[in-house]
Amino acid sequence: MVPGLVAAVFSALCYGVASVLQALGVRRDTEHGGGRAPLVIRVFGRWPFVAGIGLDLLGFLAQVTALRSLPLFVVQAAQAASLAVTAVVAVPVLGARLRGRERAAVVAVCAGLAMLGSAAGVEGPAHTGVEFHVAVLVAALVVGVLAAAASRLPAPARPAALGMAAGLGFGLVAVSARVITNLSPGELARDPAVYAMAFGGMVAFICYATALQRGGVTTASAMVVIMETIAPAVVGALFLGDRTRHGMLPLGIAGFVIAVVGALALARFGDAEQPTARALEDATTRSA
Repeated sequence: MVPGLVAAVFSALCYGVASVLQALGVRRDTEHGGGRAPLVIRVFGRWPFVAGIGLDLLGFLAQVTALRSLPLFVVQAAQAASLAVTAVVAVPVLGARLRGRERAAVVAVCAGLAMLGSAAGVEGPAHTGVEFHVAVLVAALVVGVLAAAASRLPAPARPAALGMAAGLGFGLVAVSARVITNLSPGELARDPAVYAMAFGGMVAFICYATALQRGGVTTASAMVVIMETIAPAVVGALFLGDRTRHGMLPLGIAGFVIAVVGALALARFGDAEQPTARALEDATTRSA
């Protein structure tokens, strides 16, 4: 269980630092005048952005490793905790400012994860029938339909709906990774859960990026935290046998709630460039 906890925390660290590095890469491109090429192409010429992508990949591998030995409710709470890492790292790197309640939220996230780690039982890959794997793929397709519908909603409701679809997509990635047990190339090519993971991840990425572009950072990030933690936790408990250690259920529930609520308080750091912009705006206001 300890290696799994280490992998989950390491994954959160990777994701959190990656967000800051990617924001730094975008900022450096802007400071140097950008260029005629689209931003999505230009930023790959900035080493912080490329390093951030590398950390995202490393974080995903660590997340999958953690899911091989830990319940979904622990691993997904750790992923939400990456917002605490982003918040802390954004202070020296991007000049962000942490308010008092956000400092308390960082402490709460750490405490919640510690409680979850103490309460978690040891799990292995969930051996389910092919029917469950097909159901996960169908769920991914349904999320894709919901995402398409969310993108057509009026502006006030769109960021929340896109964030919800993104959170469900990220949750499906975790559920898929939990039930994939045979890693041989032939079996992976035939496993519906593999395609559910790929499609769910693609939908989640597109929905979250779109929500951030429309200015719904806090709302979208909050919905992602809620859906990527609660939905997989329910699936794990109902269908995959995820349990706490004997007598530790109250501690596990309390830790999960504290970690998620703490992450929600840090939702504005879902886009690491957002606090930077606020800090610069505040500095300009003070100097005027």
